[in-house]
Amino acid sequence: MRGVDATLPRWDVSTVFPSLTSREFAAAHEALGASVLRLRALYDERGITTGPERRPGDRDLAALEEVIAETNAVLDAARLVNAYLNALVTTDATDDDAARLRSHVLAEQAPLDALAARLEQWVASLGAEKLIAGSPVAADHAYPLRRAASSAAHRLSDTEEDLLAELSVTGSKAWARLHGAITARLQATVDGRRLPMTVVRGLATEPDVTTRRQAYEAELGAWEEAAVPLAAALNAIKGEANTVNRRRGWSDPLDAALWANGVEREALDAMQEAARATFPDFRRYLRAKAALLGHDGGLPWYDLLAPVGDVGGPVAWEQATATVSDVFEGYSPALAGLAHRALDEQWIDAAPREGKEGGAYCMPVRADESRVFLNFNGSWDSANTLAHELGHAYHNTTLALRTPMQRRTPMALAETASIFCETLMAASTLERATGAERLARLDIDLVGSCQVVVDIDSRFRFEQQVFEQRRSGTIGVPDLCRLMTEAQQATYGDGLSSLHPYMWAVKPHYYSSAFYNWPYTFGLLFGLGLFARYRADPASFRDGYDDLLSSTGLASAAELASRFGIDIAATEFWASSLDVVRARIDEFVALAAATA
Repeated sequence: MRGVDATLPRWDVSTVFPSLTSREFAAAHEALGASVLRLRALYDERGITTGPERRPGDRDLAALEEVIAETNAVLDAARLVNAYLNALVTTDATDDDAARLRSHVLAEQAPLDALAARLEQWVASLGAEKLIAGSPVAADHAYPLRRAASSAAHRLSDTEEDLLAELSVTGSKAWARLHGAITARLQATVDGRRLPMTVVRGLATEPDVTTRRQAYEAELGAWEEAAVPLAAALNAIKGEANTVNRRRGWSDPLDAALWANGVEREALDAMQEAARATFPDFRRYLRAKAALLGHDGGLPWYDLLAPVGDVGGPVAWEQATATVSDVFEGYSPALAGLAHRALDEQWIDAAPREGKEGGAYCMPVRADESRVFLNFNGSWDSANTLAHELGHAYHNTTLALRTPMQRRTPMALAETASIFCETLMAASTLERATGAERLARLDIDLVGSCQVVVDIDSRFRFEQQVFEQRRSGTIGVPDLCRLMTEAQQATYGDGLSSLHPYMWAVKPHYYSSAFYNWPYTFGLLFGLGLFARYRADPASFRDGYDDLLSSTGLASAAELASRFGIDIAATEFWASSLDVVRARIDEFVALAAATA
């Protein structure tokens, strides 16, 4: 049974600031706090607030240019300080000094949310198109300004927005931090060993079925013990979101999430219709995998990630990084160079350990520099996760020359580069594989696709029900578990023989942005569509692709997709992407039958 691997790399954040107590960090923290206060004073002086509709004059245009420049400068400074503190807190839940400072910094930055609301209402009163026509700086920020004008219709008064921004620090944001702190400290006992939850969940890929089953049972027990405070956090966050969305005039929390992503309801409906049509195919895959592992009927939850076929045993870190680098080199030197840079400059924290939060993410730090957070467990699935997160880092490099207001990427497009890199990995490894290795590679790919298409849909259904039922009161632990298993049954169906009632406690996305689930499906299927364009004409695709990534904060998803001839409101596009997955399921089922 694998445990914590002390040889795996940890990221180096000393190049950002020498230490939490360093003069450099203290100066940056002090400067950030002062800059937020100066920015609020500038908004007051320039009259950036709600007002009657009127034609902008020269003074308005000058004020807009000054405000855009100063706002971007403050957002850049905030990103650096926030990234450093987040890097400390998420890798060490016992670092109380970092946690305290992060809370303090969030409180200092709270006015930025209220200032954003004021800017939106001011832009709406003057007319975004008039501002864009009258100022080159405004023209460079045309898309953010147009969205600002549209968003103004769903803003409260200046006073209310200011109060809401302050209260969120001790409200939803504090509850989200509680989830992170609890899960980072959570442990479970497997085969007599007390292990961090990140390690326990990683045992789902162990070759030994007894270990997988014991880890699953221990995990459920640990989540049950932690369920009450996590349920309180979830109820508080969703309750606040319901109240804020209602007061802002949104009829549905999903409408607010779709607007934030620049995606129309028609596109989501088309994507989900196509995705749900493949559920019977995914259930065929799960039953075929169950038969390979000696189960009658559906697959037990603890065997969802179980290895089948043969890829040569556990994957060493060096093997995983070499494979990712080779695959990236096959696409472009720039993508491979990014991977080498991340390794050489110690951007990656790979080791699961006590006090470290679960999951994986990529965090922009400054300019084209990122940090990559993993819980590498020696499986090919975690090697794919490495490729995924490095895809985010590559996306960050394409955004490096954009201003903060220009690089605000909605969730639906934030997964484009990451899942495209996973698609490169799957295609490359499958091309070279035969026999038992091909069966294993197909399974690794389908495990990921099943998570992104089927499991994500269960999370979407669950979150819809939570928002709906939260309107009538708080939801207890038993009901949260019931809603979760009902959602899983609706999506997995007879493909599974057991479920995970505490998945609502596991996934941090429920505790941050609302409906941070369907964008993963969007990213997978959009990435498959882009991959088809890449295969058809690699040279021209590469140029257009980097331009698309650098423009994800400058246009809607539909507009960006149209550059590649993709209509995201058409079910046919999503179905064509899913045909690739369906073909892999057919091959897996045939190989599994032949193996049995």
